Amino acid sequence: MTRIAKQIPDLQASPAAVLGAGVSGLGAMALLRSQGAWVNLFDERGTSGAKTDFTERDAKQHRVVVHSPGFAPSHPWLVRARSAGAKVYGELDFASMFWPGGLVAVTGVNGKTTLTEFLVHALKNSGTDALAAGNIGYPLSRFFETAGAENTVAVCEVSSFQAEVMHAFRPQAVLWTNFAEDHLERHGSMKNYFAAKWRLVERLARPHLIIGPSVAQWAAELGFALPTYTKIVNVDAVSSPADSPFARAPQRENYAIARAYWEAEGNDMAELEAAARTFKLPAHRLELIAECEGVKFYDDSKATNFHAAEAGLIATDEPVIWIGGGRRKGGDIAGFAQRIARKVHFACLIGESAAELAEALTAAGTPNAVLPNLPDAVREAWKRHENGGSILLSPGFSSHDQFSSYAERGECFKQAVLSLKGVTAATTVTECVKS
Repeated sequence: MTRIAKQIPDLQASPAAVLGAGVSGLGAMALLRSQGAWVNLFDERGTSGAKTDFTERDAKQHRVVVHSPGFAPSHPWLVRARSAGAKVYGELDFASMFWPGGLVAVTGVNGKTTLTEFLVHALKNSGTDALAAGNIGYPLSRFFETAGAENTVAVCEVSSFQAEVMHAFRPQAVLWTNFAEDHLERHGSMKNYFAAKWRLVERLARPHLIIGPSVAQWAAELGFALPTYTKIVNVDAVSSPADSPFARAPQRENYAIARAYWEAEGNDMAELEAAARTFKLPAHRLELIAECEGVKFYDDSKATNFHAAEAGLIATDEPVIWIGGGRRKGGDIAGFAQRIARKVHFACLIGESAAELAEALTAAGTPNAVLPNLPDAVREAWKRHENGGSILLSPGFSSHDQFSSYAERGECFKQAVLSLKGVTAATTVTECVKS
């Protein structure tokens, strides 16, 4: 059943600790229990009956500690565990030791969820068993008993939080979509952020690395030497099916990377093209919600960083009334404001970053207003609309100041839009044009 699980101390000899009671933590707990381990759960919020502190005494009592991605390597609980001599693993890293099938890693600042789901869709359509796991919301630890797992490809969306602590994960291929400013509140610098994702390159089981152009550019700038076998995709040279979600930029980048992977595996290209035509993009990715008086309303709540918000602004019709803001993830807000200023007709700002963002946009010459919540921002945007153009929610920041997730933020936006007088849902179910 296991690939390298022999490296793990005897799970029945002493208790194992799981830190974090979210989906990945509960998945790790189920996996550990399946191996006969006695498991103690720790979570600062006390969720699922967990203990709320992991003390030095607890650290000494547990030889194996598995943690969720929310725990930075410097977290006091992890420091205690390592100091006590425990084997410490991230959930995805730990689960990979029990996974008997294929492993493909997908990472990047933007596009990785779409690329992960598209590859699974294409593999299944071509007759290969495949599943999506990792940062996409389905922990790999939940799939270790999947029937026929030894013949299944697990396409894992891997965040920098998961990659930076990897020691066991051995993917057969790494697909890295792009690189840009994000998560600097965790990693501190662009070099540290790049190095966290670079762990995947170091863990490759075979020479199979496919990257987007921006990854190559940042590797050179930051002093990382790409392996000689690296495939850098030329997005402009790739023709994607015109009747698919990948027909326009920036979705074409996802298709270009998928195509390079498909070709390297020796698969039938016609099958990939057919899969592209039947693939439906996930919600909250520049999704057309409604159109009224010539104005289009787009839900791009998945845009939780500057790079994604800028892509959303480029893809929409002018003039754009932009709804942005939320919880900061680090990065240069003033630089972001300068880059988007020429595209934004008016900005409606929400969340913890609103005041700082308003100051930066004012300095860049963009009129704006700070609103207390998203429904108020929608109403303000509608008051200021002109015939034609777009009202775009593409926040550029995390949702976790006012919402539990970007999906909840997107649903709130939809409801606020559809409550406006005279506005009805778009005739098409969705019009998604970016990742």
